Amino acid sequence: MAIVFHEDAKEFHLYNNEISYIIKILENNQLGNLYYGKKVRDRNSFAHLLKGDLRPLNAYVFENDYTLSLQQTKQEYPSYGTTDFRYPAFEIKQENGSRITNFEYHSHQIFHGKKKLDGLPATYVEEENEATTLEITLFDRIINTKIILSYCIYENLPIITRNTRFIHEGNSKIILTRSMSASVDLPDSHFDMIHLAGAWSRERHVKVRKLEQGTQGIHSMTGTSSAEHNPFIALKRPNTDETSGEAYGFSFVYSGNHLEQVEVDTFGRTRVLIGIHPDTFEWPLEEGEEFQTPEVVMTYSDKGLNKMSQSFHTLYRTRLARGYWRDKPRPVVINNWEATDMDFTEEKILSIARAGKELGAELFVLDDGWFGSRDNDKAGLGDWYVTNFNKLPEGITGLAKKVEEMGLKFGLWFEPEMVNKDSDLYRKHPDWIISTPNRRQSPSRNQHVLDYSREEVVDYIYRLMERVLSEAKISYVKWDMNRYITECFSHVKTAENQGKTFHQYVLGVYSLYERLMERFPYILFESCSSGGARFDPGILYYAPQGWTSDDTDAVERLKIQYGTSFVYPVSSMGAHVSEVPNHQVRRTTPIETRANVAYFGAFGYEMDLNTLSDREKEVVKKQITFYKSHRELLLYGTFYRHLSPFEQQITAWSVVAQDKSEAIAGYYKALNAPNDSWKRLKLLGLDPNKQYILNGSPNSIHYGDELMQVGMMIDDSDFCANAGDFSSALFVLREMKE
Repeated sequence: MAIVFHEDAKEFHLYNNEISYIIKILENNQLGNLYYGKKVRDRNSFAHLLKGDLRPLNAYVFENDYTLSLQQTKQEYPSYGTTDFRYPAFEIKQENGSRITNFEYHSHQIFHGKKKLDGLPATYVEEENEATTLEITLFDRIINTKIILSYCIYENLPIITRNTRFIHEGNSKIILTRSMSASVDLPDSHFDMIHLAGAWSRERHVKVRKLEQGTQGIHSMTGTSSAEHNPFIALKRPNTDETSGEAYGFSFVYSGNHLEQVEVDTFGRTRVLIGIHPDTFEWPLEEGEEFQTPEVVMTYSDKGLNKMSQSFHTLYRTRLARGYWRDKPRPVVINNWEATDMDFTEEKILSIARAGKELGAELFVLDDGWFGSRDNDKAGLGDWYVTNFNKLPEGITGLAKKVEEMGLKFGLWFEPEMVNKDSDLYRKHPDWIISTPNRRQSPSRNQHVLDYSREEVVDYIYRLMERVLSEAKISYVKWDMNRYITECFSHVKTAENQGKTFHQYVLGVYSLYERLMERFPYILFESCSSGGARFDPGILYYAPQGWTSDDTDAVERLKIQYGTSFVYPVSSMGAHVSEVPNHQVRRTTPIETRANVAYFGAFGYEMDLNTLSDREKEVVKKQITFYKSHRELLLYGTFYRHLSPFEQQITAWSVVAQDKSEAIAGYYKALNAPNDSWKRLKLLGLDPNKQYILNGSPNSIHYGDELMQVGMMIDDSDFCANAGDFSSALFVLREMKE
């Protein structure tokens, strides 16, 4: 068992072959942390790691005893105001106005496997022996309330997951005003913090800052995980790089408002807090009621940032994503959006699909504009049925049938969380939007957000979508969300329950996904939120791939996909070849480079293939053939970052097969340099004793150790189009068989 309890020492040791996490029941019966990091040998007691002494201005738990001050103690789930003045993990407002609590150790249980979280996405196991779970119950006898802290350690990954459950058994009401999912105290602050920041069309750019005394962190209060700050942070040692050094990664499995905060105290220790943002949250609990926090996934690496990311990739690809499509090769998609926007006819759509079929595409997706009175973005949202038969004479059912008869699968775009005021839905139910009485309603993209904290709203949208999906042959759904939440207020909630709205909205989104997945288990769902504004682990539980960004420019995608790879597997990244000049940045890049970037994702095309030249069509045909023959490696191989687009004009990354028999490396030049030096790319993850054939050439055979230690020489002849700006090279290595 990967978790042991030393009863005499009152210590829990969670460990596997890579990591250790040690918890101690303190003298005051609360929980302290003794260690988190690389695996250490188990022993009967680690009590020597707990220190305390007299310091000016500290308050102490016991009279005339200066050994225990919570201010200088590393804790597991700290509260505020009883000798600890740092930010707490939770806060409970009581009927007398007090927020002071005293949750003490009550009991624990250790068991194989991992429990599901009710109504929330979370990582899972398929066999009980894959993971072991520790649940520690804390109890406050004054308010008669329990907190259950859950820790799950995976057997073969350096992963621990955390969540917290509050159970109120008292007869007086309490209000949760803060309920973080996890708190982690580390003994020093010699770290750089990494986070993924940005905005629409430049999501998940890598940011690095040195920790200093005080608080630093990221958050979202948009109602989504947001394009501005992904729910992830990492702490790395200053000398840590992609292949060496320590790093701690923290990822929040949630799709709403979030807070990732790092506090360095006056003694140079570090506290990490992750959970639902408390500034938009308030949750009353009556007797017998519970509240469950979302899950935090924590990983530790002593082999650099690549190892940290690969741990997330493996877990999220195989034990967070689920369903029929989890391990399947993803179809090559052709989407009409950049070709037509909403201005299309059935004849135009079929011509794009036909061109895609001729070049090798496998699935056609009809984007926005097919429903209600939808000829522009001012009308139709919420009316998920065809009313404009001039566009689609036989509706979605007829169109889907014609596309299927071509030999393609058919996919459809929805934006089910939104409504236009010019719609049948809004005219019938104007109170179904999130808005505050007697206050201005702030539109975004001419649309408003439906109140998914209300079951009747979710039920209504489910019925509309279920009818469309059951009447037509639909294999894929693109689920979009094109705005944030403003004026957050639910028209059916009492004043004291308005603080539930943001979280219950997210739970409503999850419930709709869950119902549709159960009803249509073979549909491939792709999430989208103005591109990447809700690209998070919570959504990955329902949709195994997401539209990584609305920015489809190949050069900009280098940064976006590079940053995304810090947490998310290649299989989760929707990546398409689009038109030039690019719709977002107006840049013209070679079609070869556009594909060489998009290969490292769920691949497709976002254009009218009929407009290509004959030469370009031949190139596209070869690209699709290449992707089909390598997509399992590209989607499910081990991903390595080599050269960062945030540090230089060159980007490089690669994927390596699990058995190390093959690999593909991408090498990209954003801007050319005059009279530049020779470049050399050192690969990672190969078998040093295997011989590899490079790009199928019998004259280019190399041992793995040479490719990793010496590297490949890069010259102009390696580039697909030319060696100028926006050029790229792809290197395919296969094991040379005897």
